[in-house]
Amino acid sequence: MSVLPEPPVDLEDVFPFPGSSYQGPAPQYARLRAECPVARVHTEGGVDAWLLSRYEDVREALADPRLGRADTVKADAPRIGGAMTSTPEMIISMDAPEHSRLRKLAAGPFTARRIEQLRPTVQRIADELLDEMAGRSGPLDLVRQLTLPMPLRVIGEFLGAPMEVLELFAVNARDFVTVDDQEEGGDSRTGLAKLYESMVAVVADKRANPADDLLSALIAARDEGDRLSEQELVTFAFTLIGAGFDTTASQLANSVLALIGRHRDQWRWLAEDPARVPAAVEELLRHVNLFSTDTAGNPRIAREDLEIAGVRIAKGDAVVLSITSANRDAAVFADPDRLDLARAHNPHLSFGHGMHYCIGKQLSRLELEVAIDGLVRRFPDLRPAVPEADLVWHQGEINHSLAALPVTWGS
Repeated sequence: MSVLPEPPVDLEDVFPFPGSSYQGPAPQYARLRAECPVARVHTEGGVDAWLLSRYEDVREALADPRLGRADTVKADAPRIGGAMTSTPEMIISMDAPEHSRLRKLAAGPFTARRIEQLRPTVQRIADELLDEMAGRSGPLDLVRQLTLPMPLRVIGEFLGAPMEVLELFAVNARDFVTVDDQEEGGDSRTGLAKLYESMVAVVADKRANPADDLLSALIAARDEGDRLSEQELVTFAFTLIGAGFDTTASQLANSVLALIGRHRDQWRWLAEDPARVPAAVEELLRHVNLFSTDTAGNPRIAREDLEIAGVRIAKGDAVVLSITSANRDAAVFADPDRLDLARAHNPHLSFGHGMHYCIGKQLSRLELEVAIDGLVRRFPDLRPAVPEADLVWHQGEINHSLAALPVTWGS
């Protein structure tokens, strides 16, 4: 068994590495994949961690039960740089069997068949927003007009949450997804408390007035079968809302920016035949980097001694998985740094893998497809209204998230 040398990065580089953007991972990862795919790095949290950068290693680690999440949210857990705040009651923080119990309760409505049945609803919401857009003259902010309200309204109808509450979620979730803000009174903790408070009221109203929606089904599971504690119910509900709109909203905005800004030839190629959109969405998910830390913000802790790619990982060691780097691995993806909307072989890891494989992946795909299809059909000459350098991004969040995307079209 061999232990690899220190990573070939500058000594001042601390994880998360600088240089990550919506265009791709930090430049250090190319050398790490080639020379030190399992690297010991210093993190902004003050704790050293093992950083995985190759596709094969990241994929296997995502599914390895020996690398758990529950230990990362304990009171005495090490503070690992690049991590987002979560709590033990959140499904993203759980290991088996607790995770399996909660996931099973919500899995039915998220099957590919059930999500496809939502297509008319998603199409209606997108068409309403695009109709409003068509009735105006540019420039306008595409984030405010489409990329944020569309997934927010979709997840609201799916779960059965009222719009006024969802709009509050859009504000509080922005605080919640702040990276490395785990101190008492910090924006992330405050955002988490507000999300919880909002959902307590929604659950109480939904319990009194049940409907044919996912939230009512979860409440029934809590009240009739006692398969959820009240805290788990409330936490699970706001986790689904947060995950259901923020990641999709950011991915959609980033993808449109990439197409109309840096890859107009690909945008025109889609406009020539919108039937190409579904395959294009998979490539956009691979190539356009959602994660500001090049990870999904959920580190692992080794639950026992193990070995990854010949490197010994000790029980209790922190392990960080770079999904964005894995998606640029030349051993899996031909010409990985090129955006190729016609790419045939594309087993990207943008939705994760293993136990925590994104439960809402099919819904996110559907929303991305419908939105991009609508834009290329109705606004084939869509273009940025300002230089890319003038765009404002939310800082300190787990996702690369645009504050606004000014666009224009026509003459």
